[in-house]
This record gives sequence, C-alpha cells and structure tokens, in this order.
Amino acid sequence: MIKIYAPASIGNVGVGFDILGAAITPINGDLLGDCITIKRSEKFQLFNKGAFSNQLPENHKQNIAWKCWSKFCNVVKKNIPVSILLEKNLPIGSGLGSSACSVVATLVAINEIFNSPLNSKELLLLMGEVEGEISGSIHYDNVAPSYFGGLQLILEDTHIISQTIPNFKNWLWIVAWPGIKLSTAEARKILPKKYTKDVCVKNSRYLAGFIHASYTQQSDLAARSMKDFIAEPYRSKLLPNFFENKKQVKKLGAISCGISGSGPTIFAISDNIKIAKKISLWLEQNYLQNKTGFVYICYIDTKGVRKIG
Repeated sequence: MIKIYAPASIGNVGVGFDILGAAITPINGDLLGDCITIKRSEKFQLFNKGAFSNQLPENHKQNIAWKCWSKFCNVVKKNIPVSILLEKNLPIGSGLGSSACSVVATLVAINEIFNSPLNSKELLLLMGEVEGEISGSIHYDNVAPSYFGGLQLILEDTHIISQTIPNFKNWLWIVAWPGIKLSTAEARKILPKKYTKDVCVKNSRYLAGFIHASYTQQSDLAARSMKDFIAEPYRSKLLPNFFENKKQVKKLGAISCGISGSGPTIFAISDNIKIAKKISLWLEQNYLQNKTGFVYICYIDTKGVRKIG
C-alpha cells in the first residue's frame, strides 16, 4: 500500500498567466493538498473521504482518480486493477490547483504501483493532458509545481516542459478561499480572445522583470513586478469585492496581492510574520463568505509530491 500527497498551488502567480506556478504549504504544518492511498486489487475500486469529498461526482467514471487510472492503462497498454482512496482536502473550483492535486497524486501513485513504467517527463505530459480535459485547455502551471514543488516556470520546450526558478525564502504567502466555487473553464471563457500590442508588451515587461528579480534575488523588484494585465481585469468581477480587498491588504503591508489561478482564492505576500497575521485575520473577517472558507499563511513547498504515512 502506498500513500501519496500532492500540495496545493498558486497558478499564474499574478504576472505569469499559464507560465508561472508555485506550490505552497501552510506554516502551521497542515496538509493543504490531496492524498491518494493505493494498492493492488482484484477489481478497480474507488473510495472518497476528506473535508471536500462531498463535492466529488457519485459516478466513479467521472472522478479524476478513475480518469487517471484509465488513461494510464491506455498509455502503458496494461490493465492492472487497483483500489484507490482519494482524500479530498481541497475544494473543487477554488483556484488552488484542486484538480491538479488529485491528478498529480493519483498518477504518481499509479506509476509506482505499476513499477514506474513512465519517467517524470512522460508523467508530467500525462498530468497536463488530464488537467486539460477538466479545465478546457492543457496548462501546467498547477500540475508542475504540485509535482516538482517550488516556483515553476512553464517552458513547454521540446525537451523541457517546466523548470524550477529561485523563490524568496522570506516571503509568506497568505491564501484566502472565500468558500464559493468558480469553474476554471468558465473563468477562462471570460477572458478576451485577443489583446492589444500595448497590453502584451506591458505584461512581457513585468514578467521578464519578475524572472530577472527572482534570479538576482531582488525581492522588492519582484513584488513590484507582480502585475496581471491578462486575467485580473476580467476575472476580478467574479470575486467578492476583489479590488477593495486588494487595496485593504496592501494598506496592511502586503507587498503584493493577486488572484490565485482562476480564483476565487486570492493571495497576498508579506515578508513579515506580524503583518502576515494581520492580513490573515482581516481576510478571515472580510473576504470569507461562509464557514467553509479558510485562510492559510504559507511558505513555498519545495518538496512537491511525496510519500507520507
């Protein structure tokens, strides 16, 4: 029996639409991500548990774990029945890479139980394919950080899909999920099909500035470069009072604030734990819409997917 954990992630990281992704882990030691427990079985079995298991489809063939197993069997041309327990700790449609967590943990677990027929690149390609079927387009900014950990730059080069870039170890990432669902596919549909040259140039400038600042460890420049001209102007209307919340957390001392993935989770960054706690408390009191919502203060998770238990 194998138990695999895959961490939550922040897609886009503000400035890098479909290009940047960061794996995160709460500083209090909680597991913010999904777990898969797998073993060989006489027939395929799938069980669900966890805080958000009630959001999963009743038909197991619509479940991400089954889709991963089915696709994996097709790729390796073997049909090995397994028993899977999916522990769903992330809400679906949260903007924290919920589907990516399930995809990464499941495929890594299946690959191991099948004696690792796929290498890391082949696994990542398969992860992107499954994730694309769920969200409407193939993108790696959640699966890559959840798989490899750290801050990932998505290259989609012929030989290299994603590479880890330096992050700022003193940064604290405050993530707030308001307790409501937002479909990734719907959040992608709201974006325009074309952008002006000025917007493209401006976004490229800030993205390049962020990458440069990350490698040269210029924290202030990196924070100032985290501006989103691609998604935030359009997706902000889908989030509860986004610009007011962003204004307030910056007043409290956040060095950056943006939408996590397609939302409705938002993230704020601080390099001071006292300020991070103030931001966390303010978001708890003002951004959460119901009792299921949550706020976590996180570090970058540098481990990625891993065995636990």
